[in-house]
Amino acid sequence: MPSVEVCPGVYWIGVNDHTTDLFEGLWPITQEGVSYNSYLIVDQKNAIVDLAKSLKVDEYLAQIGERIPLESLNYIILNHMEPDHTGVLRVLRKLAPQAVILCSPQAKDMVSAFYGISEGVQVVRDGERIDLGEKKLVFYHVPMVHWPETMVTYEEKTQVLFSCDAFGGYGALQGAIFEDECPQFDFYIRESLRYFANIVAKYSAMVLKAIEKLSPLSISIVAPSHGLIWRKNPGRIIELYRKWSQYAESGGEVGVTLLYGSMYGNTEAMVDALAQGIAESGVQVDMFDARRVHPSYILASLWEKKGVVVGAPTYEAGLFPPVAQVLDLALRKNVKHKRAMYLGSFGWSGGARREIERFARELGWEMTVAFEFRGGGTKEDRQRVQQLGREFGASLRG
Repeated sequence: MPSVEVCPGVYWIGVNDHTTDLFEGLWPITQEGVSYNSYLIVDQKNAIVDLAKSLKVDEYLAQIGERIPLESLNYIILNHMEPDHTGVLRVLRKLAPQAVILCSPQAKDMVSAFYGISEGVQVVRDGERIDLGEKKLVFYHVPMVHWPETMVTYEEKTQVLFSCDAFGGYGALQGAIFEDECPQFDFYIRESLRYFANIVAKYSAMVLKAIEKLSPLSISIVAPSHGLIWRKNPGRIIELYRKWSQYAESGGEVGVTLLYGSMYGNTEAMVDALAQGIAESGVQVDMFDARRVHPSYILASLWEKKGVVVGAPTYEAGLFPPVAQVLDLALRKNVKHKRAMYLGSFGWSGGARREIERFARELGWEMTVAFEFRGGGTKEDRQRVQQLGREFGASLRG
């Protein structure tokens, strides 16, 4: 894509990534893609805020060249050191050696560790200002959103907040870069939640602190490092991040994530009966087969929904491994304060129930029901499970 004017003197010079399969080597984006948003500020002094991953380097440099010659670049601002934000730094430094690198104190050693650059790196304090001419940049440190060295950059005249990973999302930009011009708006909201759950949710308390810290600012545009740029209603994405962060304590909204796996179909048949009962209570159910759905997508639902149902058979005296793997990741991501129930089949012995109850204790989940049945279960078992589904849904609404 060519560079795009965000507002007078500020340009998007980002890169779309349609070829990476796993973001951070972990989260699938094969279908969705992702953007690496970089921004050029043109004034008496010129600055780039955030860079991009080291792919399509020629395209990235050409976008800069559309607006300024590289020898007139004065500052390279690194809000965050992850390579998807800084991958082109070494090339850019060779082509624009006069540009001063600005970063937080914690990031300075990382610049050297990642790229072997120690000269021409200047630390900026929390609240420090840099004068570009008509435009003035202010730097705010927002540690653990989501690395300890992270900061955001605010331009006072245009009121643009360059928010780094905060307020970002998955999804390559499909022609439109602004939320008010985007026909696939629901897709980007959904992918913003998945990105939040995968990347940021563990540090929800720090996200809330950052939002509070930035609340005195007049923000006309939110320009994150990934996803849409918000200019018509920039408060929308900020409020979504606030709401999602609050789920860390509230447990989420009324709804059920039904996570299951089945070896021979016995547990799956009972899960279907349970889902029918929950739906009859008027509560939304998101169903995920852990054997086939990547945990990235399941985490987004787990984070958002208050209720969790785990359906899994006993496997070698423990919990069916694909389901256990999702719960282990939920534990790592601090998916807490849920109301949960379990059901599953066993053959020659049980054991899955003990493991799910251990997960529940460690996660702080309220385990309301644990229903085990031998083999395929009976007609009476299915009727009982359907009723348990109604009761579980009703308990969430109540």
